[in-house]
Amino acid sequence: MIPIRDSQPSYSKPVAVLTIIIVNTLVFLYQISLSRYESNFLVGQFGFVPDHFSAVSLITSMFMHGGWMHIIGNMLFLWVFGDNIEDILGKPLFVVFYLACGIIAALTQYAIDPDSTIPMIGASGAIAGVMGAYMVKFPHARVVTLVFFFFITTIELPAVFVLAMWFVLQFFSGVGSVVSYQASRGGTAFFAHIGGFVAGMVLIKLLKTRPRYQRRADLSW
Repeated sequence: MIPIRDSQPSYSKPVAVLTIIIVNTLVFLYQISLSRYESNFLVGQFGFVPDHFSAVSLITSMFMHGGWMHIIGNMLFLWVFGDNIEDILGKPLFVVFYLACGIIAALTQYAIDPDSTIPMIGASGAIAGVMGAYMVKFPHARVVTLVFFFFITTIELPAVFVLAMWFVLQFFSGVGSVVSYQASRGGTAFFAHIGGFVAGMVLIKLLKTRPRYQRRADLSW
């Protein structure tokens, strides 16, 4: 299932979300302009490598991607769900929230496999946090989703269903990666997704939302 848009209106311009998307895109375009050797060196330097722990790379790794599908998928999810979280937190706090989720996501994967020498890159963990926050704050919103059966079509589903299904898939994939030695040594960092998602659910409850959102939420009841 690929989300295309949601029904939850945003009452402010998603400046922070757009800025993050632009930065990610520019970094990726720079990556693909390099030779294979230079690109691998860049990923090794600024990706998060658990075996060579670096606090700086916890952040820099969030702005690098491994291919077109990787960055397009991540930026699409951020665009669909991020504007509403930015709307209720405000721009500065959203950026702090986003980075915190990304850091916790990477640390979760580190806790599972601290000896890994494979660089972790991508915004998936931070965006998983945004998705977790969205599920907490807007569970009844509707998400237009692209689905693949014997043909391609779109259906509208409750946000809580789409996001819960995504989380369940990450969880079982993560468990499978632990069971399978080969999967646990490379590929998708599923536990980073899980850690980011849970972090988003918790942090959005701890952080103070903007007063105008609280008034809207009260009126909705």
